[in-house]
This record gives sequence, structure tokens and C-alpha cells, in this order.
Amino acid sequence: MQKVLLIALAFIFVSATCFAQSKAPKAVVAAFNEKFPNATKVKWDKENDKEYEAEFEWQGASYSANFGTKGNWIETEKTVAFASLPLKVQESYNNSNKGSKVKAAAKIDSSDGTVKYEVEFKKGLKTVEVMYDEGGKVVKM
Repeated sequence: MQKVLLIALAFIFVSATCFAQSKAPKAVVAAFNEKFPNATKVKWDKENDKEYEAEFEWQGASYSANFGTKGNWIETEKTVAFASLPLKVQESYNNSNKGSKVKAAAKIDSSDGTVKYEVEFKKGLKTVEVMYDEGGKVVKM
């Protein structure tokens, strides 16, 4: 009887572990694997009823990518150094956020072909994220 109980517990543990590693639908995981072959440290989250997000490492960098429930790619966000952002984005940030310390920066490629840049910084006790277009114009705060 104990053997059966141990086997059942082991099965439950393994099943729960597998489920936790891939919460995304098969079509989403397949599209992800095709777009980002050999990605590592993949963690899935359900953003909302229409979108899943994977956080992962790929080609030596940290990324997140969003996919629709049918596997359609929406956008990819790559963590980058602030100094690697386009000069106009850096200037726009520096002109409007003097004294603020940059916490993180990212390049965002979208399925519609647009490229945006995100800068996360501390403003007082608050963390703020600002999105810029390629010309340095603020598109979202």
C-alpha cells in the first residue's frame, strides 16, 4: 500500500512540475520555439485572456516575448544597456529626467514592424517606465 501511495505522490509531483513549466497552449509554445530556438530559462505567464508572455535567455541576452493564444507573435522586448539606445532616445530621457537613475532599458520589436524603447527609472520613491519611439518622442508613460 505504501508503494502505491509513493508512486501516486511521485506522479502528482512530476505532473505539477511539468504543468508549472509550460502554462502556455501548445500553439504558443510551438511558435515560441520556432522564433527563439535554443532559448533557456523560459518562464511563462498569462498576461490576459488573449496573450501569453515568456521571459527567457537567448543568444546571451535577457528577453521577454508576447504571443496571442493562437501562437501569433506580438512583440519581443530585449534588455539592453541605456548607452546602446539611439542617441535621440537618450537625449530625450536626459532632458526630461535630470537626476533620475536608470534602472533598466529595453528595445521592443513589434509584429507591426515598429521599434520602441523603454526606460525604467527611479523618480523619488517611485519606479517609472517611459516608452519612446525611434526619434526620441515619448509614446507612453
